[in-house]
Amino acid sequence: MTQFLLKKIIILLVSLFMVATLTFALMQMIPGDPFTQEKAVPEEILKAMYRHYGLDQPWYVQYWRYMKGLVTFDLGPSFKYQGRTVSEIIREGFPVSLTLGLEALLLSIFTGIGLGCIASLKHAKWQDHFTMVLAVLGISVPSFILATFLQYFFAMKLDLLPVARWGTFDHSILPAIALAALPTAFIARLTRSNMVEIMQQDYIQTAQSKGLNSFQIVLRHCLRNALLPIVTYLGPLTTAILTGSFAVEKIFGIPGLGQWFVMSITNRDYTVIMGTTVFYSAILMLSVFLVDVLYCFIDPRIQLIDRKVRV
Repeated sequence: MTQFLLKKIIILLVSLFMVATLTFALMQMIPGDPFTQEKAVPEEILKAMYRHYGLDQPWYVQYWRYMKGLVTFDLGPSFKYQGRTVSEIIREGFPVSLTLGLEALLLSIFTGIGLGCIASLKHAKWQDHFTMVLAVLGISVPSFILATFLQYFFAMKLDLLPVARWGTFDHSILPAIALAALPTAFIARLTRSNMVEIMQQDYIQTAQSKGLNSFQIVLRHCLRNALLPIVTYLGPLTTAILTGSFAVEKIFGIPGLGQWFVMSITNRDYTVIMGTTVFYSAILMLSVFLVDVLYCFIDPRIQLIDRKVRV
């Protein structure tokens, strides 16, 4: 177990190093700089700004300072927001995005698994067809389109929920639904297909012949085996919900990290772009790492030695 965890941690660190290096290289290759949008600024002042932020240094000096800052968790100052550091921006915006993301994640997991179980138990009946129609709609409709519709219908027409902003739990309901629609549909389809296949196994028919009801069969025998593909999806899903909140946060006026990321791209705020990119990459890799560990607890038949060979 220790060797397995150590190997995964090394892979995670190497992957983060590659992401950080690639992000820095892309920022260096982009034409222009963070101050090209400045108008009517004397050349002397621009040179002073470049010197202040170290942009007049060779690329390898900037790269060394950037990597050193990542190791010490000092992501540097923002080029566009004076007096603000990237670490402060992440500490301010990420808790909001995390709260919204966790709501959407829990909603998608429980709703998706529930719908998938209902569809599998009512296979080829109207409940199954209705659930799959909802799943297709959830996959087909983009989150920003659904967010706009939710605002119009539930906030403006019915006046049941706030149309935008962030504050109380009511403000998070509509954006959480908009974020959870796609993963809910995907989990529902994945659960249904796995459950239908498992329900045809011999040991399930044996359990039915013993008189166990559908709830006991699903809970004791089917659901655990059907969860493995869903657990595989949880790693990318966690990051997809957090990164997918960019447009939703903008639509609902939520002061999350996604809004800062979008504005940093518009402003060419290099330090914010690089800091948030590496931060989101770390979340993705940590999620995948936790999923690999969770495999072993869900299904004891999965041996660590086998997983190390596949890696």
